[in-house]
Amino acid sequence: MPVYLDHAASTPMREVAIEAMRPFLDTTYANPAGAHRFARRARKAVDEARDEIAQAIGCDPGEVIFTGGGTEADNATILGATRMHGGVAVCSAAEHHAVLHCVEHTRGPIVGTTATGSIDLEHLERVLRDRSIDISVVSVMAVNNEVGTITPMRKVAALVREHRPNAILHCDAVQAACWLDLREVSPLVDSIALSAHKFGGPKGVGVMTLSGGKRVEPLILGGGQERDRRSGTHNVPGIVAAAAALRATDAERASEVARLGVLSRQLEQGIVEKVGEATVTVPADQRVPGVIHMCFSGVESEALLFLLDEADVCASAASACASGAMSPSHVLAAMGVSNSLIRGALRMSIGHTTTQDDIDRAIDVVSSAVLRLRAR
Repeated sequence: MPVYLDHAASTPMREVAIEAMRPFLDTTYANPAGAHRFARRARKAVDEARDEIAQAIGCDPGEVIFTGGGTEADNATILGATRMHGGVAVCSAAEHHAVLHCVEHTRGPIVGTTATGSIDLEHLERVLRDRSIDISVVSVMAVNNEVGTITPMRKVAALVREHRPNAILHCDAVQAACWLDLREVSPLVDSIALSAHKFGGPKGVGVMTLSGGKRVEPLILGGGQERDRRSGTHNVPGIVAAAAALRATDAERASEVARLGVLSRQLEQGIVEKVGEATVTVPADQRVPGVIHMCFSGVESEALLFLLDEADVCASAASACASGAMSPSHVLAAMGVSNSLIRGALRMSIGHTTTQDDIDRAIDVVSSAVLRLRAR
């Protein structure tokens, strides 16, 4: 069995999610927009899933909008807000490209980050105070997808509410669901983006929340589903599975954070002890336990990942969206990490299927691979 250390890219589906979606792939296959009894069964399932997801997030069910993934949810909020209200969007330089590219598209300002990958609050305040910039949306991620940094969302929200009370505050919480209680994030912001495959659900299903008093222009027009906010036939199996996965994630979060926190520290410390020179990118007390990001001098990420893959250890150098091209990490660059260290970056991410045996084997394999490459 491979050692899967790439949960931040995609988690294995939870069994409860697989079982939840099975009937809607087999017997309850009708379009929920229909008028007959079979369609009503599908619509009831979507409504119940909406209620469950709203409960886990801490919002009203009417504020939940189903999308095709986290990227669409980010795009729908940011571009939808600027198209309806004018102005530009603002984000940090360490955001996921689903947010960063949207902000660049609006020609909005990019805020710097701290050395640990969190948004620079002083820089953010200067941007928000600049009345020459018409800002309609501010987007800040709750947890960085590459290095795991936890954003101080309460401080971000306070700045936005003070200086731009009419702007929509959006939170890309795609990496947060497994680690943070979303009920504590939701009251601080106007919009949240989630992606089901990051917490044990299927790919191709996302969630966007939008507070009742906020409006954005829909990106997808058509049949008027989701109260005209996102048209398109509902992915009923995916939506039902997403709700089941989020329900399980929410119920297990406290115990899993504690369990995986222990394993995370073991993995980090074990590798550092064996390889000697290694840079832990973000201290454990400032990141979620699911992401262990390290940089190794004298090592190329591409060669390291090749050796790990040969040994059936799955990891990545950066975000899954960028690692295939082995392009330099924009997150690490924003944090001020040197190019020599960026070239030797390794992201190991753990989750609900990770075991002690996985950690023990990963320590041996990663350490051996680093030492082997340095010996060359």
